[in-house]
Amino acid sequence: MKVQAGNIISQIKRLSDRIFERILSERDIDAFNGAQGRILYVLWQKEYISLRELADGTGLAATTLTSMIDRMEEAGLVCRIPNENDRRKTLLALTDKAKNLRQDYNTVSDKMTEIVYAGFSEEEIRQCEAMLERIYQNLKQYL
Repeated sequence: MKVQAGNIISQIKRLSDRIFERILSERDIDAFNGAQGRILYVLWQKEYISLRELADGTGLAATTLTSMIDRMEEAGLVCRIPNENDRRKTLLALTDKAKNLRQDYNTVSDKMTEIVYAGFSEEEIRQCEAMLERIYQNLKQYL
């Protein structure tokens, strides 16, 4: 049996990024791009987190995130707040502008889910999600 999971996952990622950007464009959403959407998503789940926590939540390298956060801060989406417990650290928080973009993100995310799972039964979706979670946990454990 020829195993191609890594290649298939890479192709899915590449295509889904392009489709996500297309949906943003079709809906005239220009306040954030796909990569910034991943950052916003994590911050919508839990605000006032460190760059390290954000890196863990997005899967992006801290070095990559630093420049992205700079741009998002300039765009008025996030702000850096000194950590009261540790002056060496800074926490990331959403601005009101970013909080108001959540519905736009949810709309695009719902469309992506519709595209990804077209023709799948609910049971197939559950199975697929469970297998993807197992793959993710296997990879995470390896690190």
